[in-house]
Amino acid sequence: MTITAYIGIGANLGDARAMVEYAITKLRSLPQTQFEQASSLFITAPIDSSGDDYINAVVAVNTELEALALLEHLQALELSCGRERPYRNAPRTLDLDLLLYGQHIIDVPHLNVPHPRMTERAFVLIPLLQLDPFVQIPGKGAAHQFAPAVADQGIRKL
Repeated sequence: MTITAYIGIGANLGDARAMVEYAITKLRSLPQTQFEQASSLFITAPIDSSGDDYINAVVAVNTELEALALLEHLQALELSCGRERPYRNAPRTLDLDLLLYGQHIIDVPHLNVPHPRMTERAFVLIPLLQLDPFVQIPGKGAAHQFAPAVADQGIRKL
């Protein structure tokens, strides 16, 4: 069974743009997965954190991987890029978040889908809506309805 999944990408340490572009390239070769499209790259200020501005994007994939297997691949890519988790919202070389996994609602240790704060973050909503203006967030409704609430968050297209 093939599921459409959306993955959020962010980085703000080192050459963040190059890291996000590298991640997009690597996501093209996930097993049992067809890469569909990537949003533009966006620059955003850190939220609930410090450090340099982030480079963010969202990609859409069609995958046969189970959600936890997909998450394992994302975390392995993060680790291979030097991701460390010294504290919550720490600056990072690469952050990959499973935002949506079809219309599934998943709440297990280490994975919550839809991503619990995606409706509160312009750096997720704007690139996501660029890929699919009509995307639905399971249990919440149309993603575009949340855009006005994040309009005050600084975001600009690269």
